[in-house]
Amino acid sequence: MCGMTGWIDWQNNLLHSSETLEAMTDTLTPRGPDAAGTWLSVHCALGHRRLAVMDPSNGAQPMVRYRENDQFVIVYNGEIYNAQELTEQLRSYGWRFTTTCDTEVLLTAYMHWGKDCLEHLNGIFAFAVWDVQQEELFLARDRLGVKPLFFADQGSRFIFGSELKTLLTHPEVKPEVSREGLAEIFIVGPARTPGHGVYEGISELKAGQCMTINKSGTRLQTYWKLESREHEHSMEQTIDHVQELLLDTMNRQMISDVPICTLLSGGLDSSALTAMAVQFYRDKDASSLHTYSVDYVDNDKHFKAHSFQPNSDTPYIELMTSHLSTVHHYIQFDTPDLISALYDATIARDLPGMADIDSSLLLFCREIKKNATVAISGEAADEIFGGYPWFHKEETLHSRQFPWSLATEFRSNIISPELSDWIKPQQYAAQRFEEATYEVPHLQGEDEHLRAVRQMSYMNISRFMPTLLDRKDRMSMAAGLEVRVPFCDHRLVDYVFNIPWEFKTSGDREKGILRKSLRGILPEEIITRKKSPYPKTHNPAYLAAVTGLMKDILNDDSSPLLKLINKDVIENLLKSDQSSSLVPWFGQLMSGPQLYAYLYQINVWMKENKVSIV
Repeated sequence: MCGMTGWIDWQNNLLHSSETLEAMTDTLTPRGPDAAGTWLSVHCALGHRRLAVMDPSNGAQPMVRYRENDQFVIVYNGEIYNAQELTEQLRSYGWRFTTTCDTEVLLTAYMHWGKDCLEHLNGIFAFAVWDVQQEELFLARDRLGVKPLFFADQGSRFIFGSELKTLLTHPEVKPEVSREGLAEIFIVGPARTPGHGVYEGISELKAGQCMTINKSGTRLQTYWKLESREHEHSMEQTIDHVQELLLDTMNRQMISDVPICTLLSGGLDSSALTAMAVQFYRDKDASSLHTYSVDYVDNDKHFKAHSFQPNSDTPYIELMTSHLSTVHHYIQFDTPDLISALYDATIARDLPGMADIDSSLLLFCREIKKNATVAISGEAADEIFGGYPWFHKEETLHSRQFPWSLATEFRSNIISPELSDWIKPQQYAAQRFEEATYEVPHLQGEDEHLRAVRQMSYMNISRFMPTLLDRKDRMSMAAGLEVRVPFCDHRLVDYVFNIPWEFKTSGDREKGILRKSLRGILPEEIITRKKSPYPKTHNPAYLAAVTGLMKDILNDDSSPLLKLINKDVIENLLKSDQSSSLVPWFGQLMSGPQLYAYLYQINVWMKENKVSIV
């Protein structure tokens, strides 16, 4: 994985802009600690930071290739998992290769097929190709939006980059937020509306989109989206096909020239991928697979089971590591670690995020990076297979709200009356929900319940999953670690989206079809384990620590957060005993302690970026 940036300027000569380009590129150093490169022409500037995974000795970017008199330059972040097949296919058309890296394969594919190359790609990616002769820039993002790509379209100038901080380094991009940006932070956050860059004038290329920029203007296209169709397989055929897709995906994603490990929680998803990775290594007569898990000091003393987090991971991790004979690494963090990393996590994400759930992942990735460069994660299986509790409750299926964000009224009360009057929280949340429902590709003839379930599936894939993918990308890449997410293979997502609900919940269990497809691969105890999310700390010391952070903000008149919140409401909450008992106001894990941490992150974000409100 890597980081990329650049811009087009039709009115100015960019050959003298190396200082700005290098400054923008330098912001991406954590994403690409191994190498840096820049490329300048009159109207186009491109920058790149590289994390070397395939063909480390070659593949430097920006990469340049020629076709007769035309010159093409690429900057790229991601992995193309079918690069070997594409190489053979392109060779049959007469193309020749000088490296074994997927960057050259991707650039050659674009030179051969143009934008239609996207139809041939299996992978996670964001890339930009500059056609020198045509003076045209082409950008694209992978189908599920695993890799990020932000841009600012300023008419005669077009600026892009892998992260928001990169764009903000350009002198013509200002850290300004308007009513809509504040609504994203206080009402939608830590999620974001697809395509929304929060800052005024900044957008994000949506998943499955591409765009072309030339002197005639900007053209945006959607090249992939979820579609509904009749499912033609029987139950047994469906079970077999899900397993085949997963095995094929894992075999593709285990290819690397550097060490690969897996993140293992003992849950169904991470255990399945770990078992497949172990089998891949055994087939190759490779060394033992290294696995990693995360937990918190004294969590065993303070853990209390509830509907969102029904059991502890440790016994299941021990079962899997013993069953597979992996080399396991137990990583633990204490409260002071989590608190200190809240700041770093905000800087890494460029926005307030998922509080200690972000900071713990950042710390976790830093530890893994000491021994590995690539990790496999079970992210996204719950969104795709219907694993979350809200898939299975009638009240959330028909709530007319995003089920991971049902506390709009509570969130409205903690912001200042002036801000509430301006951003109109209830109206904004309702508007974003209605926009999402309008997109849902319903299947003709579905009854009310199946329509609601399809809508829930679509919302989770298009609205909730990007939040977790953002988190995984920013925290891992801030540590220089590439994390691959096999459940985001677009073939699997497309297939599972249309599996009938009675198949998906086979055996009267969440993710029933996935459980059945993993028989013979996993122990029965793992197959029947009830879903438990990424672990969070239950230590009361964490609540005490974030309460202290919140009080410091309230007592500091220079805190930018103060003019945006209802100080009386926050102070009353701090004085009461409600904080530890609040139900999640976002997702499954963000309750009282995470509220204070999130507000702290907003304050950090505003202060460090010198955010102004317009």
